[in-house]
Amino acid sequence: MAFCQPACETSQGLSKESASEMTTAHGKSAKARLHYGWVVMGMTFVALLVAAGMRSGPTVLIVPLEQEFGWSRATLSFAIAVQLLVYGIVGPFSAGFIDRFGLRKTLLGALLLMLVGFGLTPFITASWQLQPIWGLGLGAGTGAAAMVMAAVVANRWFVKRRGVVMGFLTGSTAAGQLVFLPLLASLVAHYGWRTAVLVGCGFVVATIPLVWLYMRDTPAQMGLKAYGHPEHEPEAPPPPRVNPFTATFAALGQAVVVRDFWLLSGSFLVCGASTIGLIGTHFIPACFDHGIAATTAAGILAMMGAFNFVGTTASGWLSDRFDSRYLLFWYYALRGVSLLFLPYAFDMSLWGLSLFGLFYGLDWIATVPPTVRLTAGIFGSRNAGMMYGWITVMHQIGAGAAAYGSGLLRVVSGSYQGAFFAAGALCLVAALLVLQIDRKRRTPASATPVVVGVEL
Repeated sequence: MAFCQPACETSQGLSKESASEMTTAHGKSAKARLHYGWVVMGMTFVALLVAAGMRSGPTVLIVPLEQEFGWSRATLSFAIAVQLLVYGIVGPFSAGFIDRFGLRKTLLGALLLMLVGFGLTPFITASWQLQPIWGLGLGAGTGAAAMVMAAVVANRWFVKRRGVVMGFLTGSTAAGQLVFLPLLASLVAHYGWRTAVLVGCGFVVATIPLVWLYMRDTPAQMGLKAYGHPEHEPEAPPPPRVNPFTATFAALGQAVVVRDFWLLSGSFLVCGASTIGLIGTHFIPACFDHGIAATTAAGILAMMGAFNFVGTTASGWLSDRFDSRYLLFWYYALRGVSLLFLPYAFDMSLWGLSLFGLFYGLDWIATVPPTVRLTAGIFGSRNAGMMYGWITVMHQIGAGAAAYGSGLLRVVSGSYQGAFFAAGALCLVAALLVLQIDRKRRTPASATPVVVGVEL
C-alpha cells in the first residue's frame, strides 16, 4: 500500500491534469464555434434581399402597365409613392412589433403581406386598385422587413462588428436590386409582366420556411450573449412586453424634442428622395425615354446594386472607425455631384451611364450605417431600432414625394432633367446639414429604454 500510494496520487494528478486540459480544450472549442448571431444575420440578409426585390418590383412594371392599360406615368408613380410612404410609416411600428412578438413572427407576417401585395397585381382591372395592393399590402410588408429590422438585429445580436453587420444587412437592398431587377425585366420582356410577378412571389414563398426554421428572436434563446459582449459582464434585462403602438408613439414623443433627431431626419428625407424615390423609381423609365431598352437599364441598376453592396459594406466598416458626421458629409456631397452629372450622362451613350452607375452605386445607401450609428449614440443602442424607424419615416416621405413629383414633372415637362438637378442640389444641402449633428450629445433616452406604456 505504501508503494501504491504515490502511484495512485500520480495517477490522480494525471487525471486531474487531463481533465483540466480537456476542459480548456472544450472551452476553446466552444469559443471556436460559429456564434448563432451570424446565422441570424445571414437569415435576415436573405429575407431583406427578397423584400428589396419586391419593393423594387413595381419599377419594372411601370412601362408595361402604361402600355397595356393606358394609365399615365403620374398615376403609376402615385401608387409607388403611396407604397414608399407606407413603407416608411410601418418602420417604427415594426420595431414595436418586434419587441412585442419577436423577430421571427414579425418577419413572417411581413413576408405574407408582400405575397398578397405583389401577388394580387395580375388581377387588377383599374388604376385605383394599385393603391391598396401596392400601397398598403406591398408597402406594409416591405416596410416591416427593412432597415429597421436590420438595425434591431445588429444592435440585439452584436456588440462587436456592429457597424460591419449593419453595413452588410444594408447591402441586402443592393443585392436585392442586383438579383431581382434584371431577372424581372428579362421575364417582362420575354414572357410578360404577369409571369414576372409569379416568379417574384415564388421567391417569397421559398423564404417563409427558412425564416421559420432558422430565425431566432434573442441570443438568450440560444443560451448565448450578444457577439462580443464581455463574458463576465451581465447583459441588460430585456425590455418589458408593451403595447407596440404605445411604445412607438412614446419613442416619437422623446425624439421630437431632440434637435439631432430633426437633423438626422432632414438629411434622411433627402436620402430617400434622391435614391429610391427618384433613381429607384424613375431610372428605367428615364432610360426608356432616351431609347435605352428596359433590360439594359435594369442591368445598369443591377450594376449600381453590385457597387452599392461594396460601398455600403465598406461604409459599415468605416463607421466603426471614423466620425459618422464626416462620412455622411462626403456621401451626400458626392451623391449630389453624381445627380447633377446624370442629365449629361444620357447624351454620352452607355459609357456615360455606366460611369454614373459606378459612382452613384458606391454611394447609393452608404448613408445608412453612419445614420444608424449616430442614432444609437444619441438615443442608446436599445432604442436605436425604434428611433431609426421614425427617422426612416422621413426618408420615405422624401422618397414618396420624389416618386410622385418626378413622375408628374415628367408628364408636365416631358423630361426628368429638372428632377435630377433638384435632387442633386438637395444632396449638397444635406451634406452641410449633417455637420451640425452633435454625436456626443446624450438625452435621457440614451439611458432609459423607450418602454412607456402598459405592460402586457
